[in-house]
Amino acid sequence: MTPDDETIRITRGQGGEVEVSGRIDAVAKEVLLRAGFLFLPALRGRVWVRLPFDLGRDWENRHATWAAGMLSTARYRVHLDPDLRYTPPDEPATPARPPAMTAQAPPSRPQRR
Repeated sequence: MTPDDETIRITRGQGGEVEVSGRIDAVAKEVLLRAGFLFLPALRGRVWVRLPFDLGRDWENRHATWAAGMLSTARYRVHLDPDLRYTPPDEPATPARPPAMTAQAPPSRPQRR
């Protein structure tokens, strides 16, 4: 098994959806569920892990970044596509050195109308 086989990848798919692939155990699944990801049945007994559609790129990026941070904190090897990284408006876009990942509260949910 190579290190890439153990990497959890969070990417934006061809249709614009944010998807997760890789080895997902029970702990990783709980983290992804908490971050708002859905686990949906797919063909041949597989599971499609993705964020809900049409909630906006900003919302998707915040949740993808939060999930990647929490998985990294739990010592999973994680690849987050660069276009999914969320930078709050009051922070610089690219820090000189990446900050250490720390536990943080989940992103707020959009209010229902």
